[in-house]
Amino acid sequence: MLHNAAQTYQSNQVTTANPGELTLMLYNGAIKFIKQAKGAIGEKDIVKAHESCLKVQNILYELISTLNKSYPISREMEKMYDYMLQRMIEANMRKDSSILSEVEDYFVQFRDTWKEAMQLAKKQG
Repeated sequence: MLHNAAQTYQSNQVTTANPGELTLMLYNGAIKFIKQAKGAIGEKDIVKAHESCLKVQNILYELISTLNKSYPISREMEKMYDYMLQRMIEANMRKDSSILSEVEDYFVQFRDTWKEAMQLAKKQG
């Protein structure tokens, strides 16, 4: 019962969010799944680590696919996301927590910057 309520709430969040909020949700999701992957590696749960890494990779594919490439910053973000994707693949193959920490740091920086940009945009109307 609780699981269904949580799924409904999460589904409503996604369907009512604007593009900026969705990007923030993707960043937060990636951070969550990286933490899960690191925990699974520590517990020697290779299957869970793999699944969590794949979720982060899928988030990166989504972030890449939604970039508006008519802006120069988007082309730079695409390069960064590509790099992070390659590092995630490497981390998944090696089950390397240090690589996961590197990618997590990028996601934290992006999330914090994105959150700040959203707040500034809101203030400016």
